[in-house]
Amino acid sequence: MAEEPRIPAPRKSRLWPTLVLFLGLAGGGGYVWLRTQPSTGGAGKATAESTLTLETFIVNLNSSGQRGYLRVGITLGLGHPLLHNSTESAPIALVRDTILSVLATAQPEQLSGIEGKRQLKEQLLKALQERAPQMAVQSVYFTEFLVQM
Repeated sequence: MAEEPRIPAPRKSRLWPTLVLFLGLAGGGGYVWLRTQPSTGGAGKATAESTLTLETFIVNLNSSGQRGYLRVGITLGLGHPLLHNSTESAPIALVRDTILSVLATAQPEQLSGIEGKRQLKEQLLKALQERAPQMAVQSVYFTEFLVQM
């Protein structure tokens, strides 16, 4: 009797375990990313009705005899809408003066870390709320940040 030719057993596909692993990692990464994003609404924080983008600020910094500068772009989150595409209702000179006053006191060593930037935002927000309450500034956003020593 002649032996029948053997048909090789099908190879186990490695596609499914790889796909399951990829989807698990992607799902886990997405969950972590969403959990670390700042809340847009949430308790205790009001959402801005409009924003006011200011021209870039450049400030000289002095630290331990070294000279340097800070270049920062700032956008303000406001509690009320401005006139349609107009900054005429905003006291820009007062806002810029307030921001420059706070930036001039900044220490370059503190600005290199995340905590220093967060503290600077808080100082700016507090100063703007005190000196320009009519603006109803609710948040300060850095759109550009460069410290050069």
